[in-house]
Amino acid sequence: KEKTRHPSVCYRGLTLVLTFLSYTSYHLSRKPISIVKSQLHLNCSALGPNPHNDSNSTTWCSWAPFDGDNYKQLFGALDNAFLVAYAIGMFISGIFGERLPLRYYLSGGMVLSGLFTALFGLGYFWDIHVLWYFIIVQVCNGLVQTTGWPAVVACVGNWFGKGKRGLIMGIWNSHTSVGNILGSLIAGAWVSSAWGLSFVVPGIIIAVVGIICFFFLVEYPEDVDCNPPLHHVSGRFPRGLSWDPEAVISNEGPLSLSGQSSVDHSKSPKEPAEEPEAISFFGALRIPGVVEFSLCLLFAKLVSYTFLYWLPLYIVNVAHFGAKEAGDLSTLFDVGGILGGIFAGLISDYTGGRATTCCVMLVVAAPMLFLYNHVGQNGIGISVAMLIICGALVNGPYALITTAVSADLGTHESLKGNAKALSTVTAIIDGTGSVGAALGPLLAGLISPTGWNNVFYMLIAADVLACLVGAPFCFLNFYRDGATEKYFKRFYSQSQ
Repeated sequence: KEKTRHPSVCYRGLTLVLTFLSYTSYHLSRKPISIVKSQLHLNCSALGPNPHNDSNSTTWCSWAPFDGDNYKQLFGALDNAFLVAYAIGMFISGIFGERLPLRYYLSGGMVLSGLFTALFGLGYFWDIHVLWYFIIVQVCNGLVQTTGWPAVVACVGNWFGKGKRGLIMGIWNSHTSVGNILGSLIAGAWVSSAWGLSFVVPGIIIAVVGIICFFFLVEYPEDVDCNPPLHHVSGRFPRGLSWDPEAVISNEGPLSLSGQSSVDHSKSPKEPAEEPEAISFFGALRIPGVVEFSLCLLFAKLVSYTFLYWLPLYIVNVAHFGAKEAGDLSTLFDVGGILGGIFAGLISDYTGGRATTCCVMLVVAAPMLFLYNHVGQNGIGISVAMLIICGALVNGPYALITTAVSADLGTHESLKGNAKALSTVTAIIDGTGSVGAALGPLLAGLISPTGWNNVFYMLIAADVLACLVGAPFCFLNFYRDGATEKYFKRFYSQSQ
């Protein structure tokens, strides 16, 4: 028994580290486009007249085809080329992820993502000024990047049971914000000198991390003779309540309801078991809570990705910072996202109500977005504080739904222990959210010419809809009596 427990801890740590680095590099490679936008369309009046001709254009130093008055629409097209391809591909990606080795699937996707990210930057060195080149590269990159999220969540879900999953995944999910921060800093280092390197360097990084995962990532505990985690044990608590097998551990092993220790399976001979079939797409939709949380994530991710792609440009236009300074300041939003994800996971573990935690944070986020737009640029101190607060409130529910909630649903007790559902469930939830991620930047590109106030009104409306459409349904249909569940668990553990 001891021989399986200690290696399990080591492999769990290795899985967390490798999947953390993997998705950090995914987001690191997505961030440069938002930093480089302000460099692709410049106000060149400070540089004097065009030295090559007598044109009075103030955008002669911009990068064609983004030097026209329709540059915001073109930027929106770039964003949506990636995000629409990502949203469509995500629904398919989970199905492939359940049927292919996760290590091969993840590593191959990362190498291809590095290739297409670098190809965007090589457009600078190859002096490419054709819009369709950048559009095609973005589409291809969006499709291959769908390999990431279902694979890393499935790997983590295979190694961890439900106990403290919100906190663990809240901390682990900081890879999203860490990747955004590193992507901003790396892209900002070259944005003013050679913006092509802002893409080439992240492309190399994600490809290298993909190769590392290929050699060292372990998909399942059974692959290294470790015991898999128990996600649910039925028949212990009333109506939908599930016991965390890791919550009460004695010297003899997990306790059963009668107080006796469970059988030590590590000493019993392994019996061949029939490999369960991967769940179908429609079968995953029938799991309680999948549709409701998917709708909630659609609107939450709309807000998050609008900030991801447009916040640096907003800071440049409103606060009149330079491209590098705006990129550096925008990282504070992601710092808040790290804190919000950890806070949301911790609170949801303590209360037992994932949906309630999401709903409260979304409700508070709406007025904070309004305040940031109206007073956030009144001083650097106010701007820093508001960015961190907004980042925490916007990304907290997004992080909780895409990690702990997805893992909970992918190992739902209705699946009767079938582990081949986690990737599909994750892909459905994140794929639906990615529809919102595609709509947000598109709407921002269309609305921003009428004023940034209108963009923020759109974001506030999306936050309210995320709460109204998603969270109440999830609370009623899936996470019922979350506080009661916690009460039963505590009462039972004390009675032992």
